[in-house]
Amino acid sequence: MHCSFFIPLFLILSTSLPASAYWKGFNLGANLPSGACKTQQDWSKDFSILQSLPGYFSSARLYASSDCNTLAEAVPAAIASGITLLLGVWTEDNAHYQAEKQALAQAIKQHGTDWIIAVSVGSEDLYRGDTDAATLAHQINEVRDLLCGLGACGIEVGHVDTWTAWVDPKNEDAIRACDFVGHDGYPYFEGSSIEQGYNVYSQALTKTRDVVNRVKSGALVWITETGWPASGAKLGLAIPSIDNAEAYWSSVACQAFQEGHTFWYTLQDYTSSRSFGVVDESFRPLYNLTC
Repeated sequence: MHCSFFIPLFLILSTSLPASAYWKGFNLGANLPSGACKTQQDWSKDFSILQSLPGYFSSARLYASSDCNTLAEAVPAAIASGITLLLGVWTEDNAHYQAEKQALAQAIKQHGTDWIIAVSVGSEDLYRGDTDAATLAHQINEVRDLLCGLGACGIEVGHVDTWTAWVDPKNEDAIRACDFVGHDGYPYFEGSSIEQGYNVYSQALTKTRDVVNRVKSGALVWITETGWPASGAKLGLAIPSIDNAEAYWSSVACQAFQEGHTFWYTLQDYTSSRSFGVVDESFRPLYNLTC
């Protein structure tokens, strides 16, 4: 039976679907703690750990396509594990960018698209000042055209950046080019106390959403990076500790997973000077991840 009215997909996703309809996962780098590139077996291990955590995570965000043969190694493991991926395409420099697009195209030709959530063109490029909004918008459109040429016009293409970049008026061209906007926000890096962590996170997210709603109404804002370090240096009132990381998870992650597409930072990074990982070197949770 044909209905006489149409409800846009973004309204369905944002208002009527249950929390289980949202993608939730972790950011995953392509390197092992040793610095070596992950193999297909290593990716399979990561995906198995994701699925074993409380709440069952079935998605992950990758930063690159060609670096460390990311897609060539990760995609077969993801498909075998039933994991879906938010892909990344690095935009700097041109040779790297071309290699990234080629790796993305090759993965789609070989494996189809059922494993793809969406594609982020670049990551925090505007925050770092590596590019300008007009150039980035052109690259977003280029990747969208690439996907369409491969019969994958339905895959959303966007960009991931810090909330401070999204609220900067000079970056509105990038917002207009995006199907979705990836929001990165870290109260820790703003020197917030853990007691104010949720409020600082929420205020930044609201600012990003307000700008996106004004510039491109209907585009969803996804949480693409946030977290609290379990170890590392104090920054202002922000103190890394396992207890504080758990408190931030309980107050922010547990709500974010219920309200929208969310990719936590990060699964494992115990060798980093500021470690945001939720599991240790043996892949054991550092704290209670139950929501």
